[in-house]
Amino acid sequence: MARNVNFDLNHPLMEAGLESPVDEEGVHDSFSRLIAEQSRTGGSTDAFELQRLDEEDRDDVGYLSSPGRESRGRREADERQGDPLLGERWSSATMRILSSMPSRTIGRSRGAIISQYYNRTMQLRRRRQSRPAIRDFSRSARPSIRGYGIEGDGTDAEDAEASKRERLVNNLQNLSVSDRVRMLRAMPLSVAEKSELRRLALQKEKRTISGSQLPCCSQLKYYIIIGARQSWYSWLSFLHSLQLWQVALKRVSGRFGTGVLSYFLFLKTLLFFNFFLFLVTGAFMVLPQAVHPPALTGGRSSFSGLELLTGAGYFSDTVMYYGHYCNYTLSRSCGDADGGQNVSLSNGTSVDSDCGLSYNMPLAYFFTIGVSFFITCIILVYSMSKSFRQSFRIDKSHSILAMKVLCSWDFKVIKKTSVKLMSENICTQLKELLAEVNHKHVKKTVGQNLWRLMVHGLAWAICIASTAACVLAIYFFSGHMHENLLRSSRSAPQSPLLTEARLLALPVVVSLINLLLPGLFNLAAWMEDYDSPSVRTYVAIGRNLMLKVSVLGVLCYHWLGRVANDHNNIELKCWESFVGQELYRFLLMEFIFTLLDTLFGEFLWRLFSEKVLKRRRKPVFDIARNVLELIYGQTLAWLGVLFSPLLPAVQIFKLLLLFYIKMSSVMMNCQAPRNPYRVSQMTTVFITLLCFPSFLGASVCVTYTMWSLTPSSSCGPFRELKTMFQAGKRWVEALEKDNPNLSWLARAHSYLVENPFFLFVGAGIFLIVIYFHSQVVDGQRKIIGLLQEQIENEGEDKKFLITRLQSIHEQKRTPAGRLASQDSRR
Repeated sequence: MARNVNFDLNHPLMEAGLESPVDEEGVHDSFSRLIAEQSRTGGSTDAFELQRLDEEDRDDVGYLSSPGRESRGRREADERQGDPLLGERWSSATMRILSSMPSRTIGRSRGAIISQYYNRTMQLRRRRQSRPAIRDFSRSARPSIRGYGIEGDGTDAEDAEASKRERLVNNLQNLSVSDRVRMLRAMPLSVAEKSELRRLALQKEKRTISGSQLPCCSQLKYYIIIGARQSWYSWLSFLHSLQLWQVALKRVSGRFGTGVLSYFLFLKTLLFFNFFLFLVTGAFMVLPQAVHPPALTGGRSSFSGLELLTGAGYFSDTVMYYGHYCNYTLSRSCGDADGGQNVSLSNGTSVDSDCGLSYNMPLAYFFTIGVSFFITCIILVYSMSKSFRQSFRIDKSHSILAMKVLCSWDFKVIKKTSVKLMSENICTQLKELLAEVNHKHVKKTVGQNLWRLMVHGLAWAICIASTAACVLAIYFFSGHMHENLLRSSRSAPQSPLLTEARLLALPVVVSLINLLLPGLFNLAAWMEDYDSPSVRTYVAIGRNLMLKVSVLGVLCYHWLGRVANDHNNIELKCWESFVGQELYRFLLMEFIFTLLDTLFGEFLWRLFSEKVLKRRRKPVFDIARNVLELIYGQTLAWLGVLFSPLLPAVQIFKLLLLFYIKMSSVMMNCQAPRNPYRVSQMTTVFITLLCFPSFLGASVCVTYTMWSLTPSSSCGPFRELKTMFQAGKRWVEALEKDNPNLSWLARAHSYLVENPFFLFVGAGIFLIVIYFHSQVVDGQRKIIGLLQEQIENEGEDKKFLITRLQSIHEQKRTPAGRLASQDSRR
């Protein structure tokens, strides 16, 4: 298959540049064969060693500049202009030593290049194996090709090049399509020459097929093979087109760069996390309970439409919330063909049916939540460690520019739309790389640094003070809402719709603060006037993260501190369902305010700028605020999966709508950043924030709820238990009582689950894995730096040695040296 442009931020091509296509071991072998071939045809077989040159005609400058050498002299003059080592007219011995250096020979002869890849096609035809990556080979020295008859007579060189080209075309014709494309892509030739070689190979293949008189069976076999191959390629292209949002992501990447693209890739990642969580909870919790619904004690309230905003009312007695799930074992007895409900003990630990299937609902609820969080933790840690390993590699921007220009095009792209998208993508990436290369750190005076420090301090003071004020406002307002619930529970009953509508006040206030306060952060960043756009983005992410974490901390205290511990006073039959409804309201309000921000902050601002201000300048997509909104919503979904098992489904629906709305808004209302910048580590930052503040905080809250808080006594699968954790403990005790051979399971449960020490050990192991990955990457960065410094030192050594060799040779060319050599000869 052809190499397509990849938009996965975990991919190494996005963050570390393209991989070198040169197979150095193959180059070494091919040039060795080339040298052997030239030696067989009568080429020069001189060994490049430092030797005494006593013949004056070889040292004569006129010999070097004879009419027969005019073309080579002009070429050497051009090389001297771009090469500091050729600034002087070196002697022939020095030039031979210079030409034998590995770094100065590869790629200077087109005939040698064609001969090299002719040998490689022979290897591919014999072995038929895929080309290994460059990192699998050691960097061997490249042999010299100069002085072996490659640059001899012009006519002979042209004839040799034509013959080698003909042999290469013949061998390309005999290769498969994938090997041929891979071979052409790896050639260090121009795009026109590659296209010419491909065209010649195809034409020769067609002439061979049309000119040959194949039997009927052979023709049928040939057409079957061609049809099967085309069908296979069409199927692979169809599978590639089934990737979610592939074309849309290419458009975003081509027009807005990797920064905006990282937001949509992160949204796609969150969608997969919620899809996994929805599959697990739906298969092991929601579906069994929906098949065996419990008997309702009271009538279900009618649907009024306000439930779509509040999540209460009609939805309260459904599988959407914790209170609907039963605390008994679902079983299918032997005598009941239709399948009935066999109610066991209230703690849900015993199974009364001696035959048939049974399903312990409390145990399934407990372990489904625990296992889903554990698997999500493993995926997050693996993704974060992998992202650390890929994004913190040191690379040279100049080499990435060369590889992006010469090696990033996909030669199988033939559709006009695909060509346009790919051209825009490469152009935007080149702008980002050039901006990174041309970025210069301006040295400032002490006064300027002091003034800049004062401005930064003032901006951070404003941001911290505004965040603290908003968090205190949310704290007191949530306390006021809790007191209203206490007063309403003691007073006369009011209209249910009015009571549910009042519950929207806290989500509206919190969502309004999350919408307005980032605007103040952007104003503070405008005051600071950062030189680097990437630094400005990271600072904005830090400030928005400070706001979101503080708000979620206050809300968790409100739900798990006030509501859970005081649910009897406010007469809540099921405080878990109430918390689930609160999380649903917060998730929905966050989505609604995001739509309002998209409408007023992007669409109307574009119209106002074009119609009123008469400017074509559009707003720039705010990556930091939008990404932190995604993390905030995902944290709410993780917090609410214990209290509302269907909340991941709501989050999936929200993310799908958000992708298409944001995509349309970005393409219509936003413009590319005025200062392009390459966000090589943005994906790592997003995954890290998703893992540590978001998932870790949600896991701590869920674990605290299951281990410490007392469940409601009248609803849910853990009713009449002191903690949710006792459901697993009683199940293990029942198993040990029924079967003494399973006593080891009880001991393992007590050590691994009941003891919090092993939980801390597991968390510590995950942190150690991440730490070691970061340390290994840091060590690799230091080694790469040392190797680069060593390469520079070796270059200086080469210059020094060449200069010394030239000076020694000039001394030997003096008349005294020549006389001494003649005397020694006699």
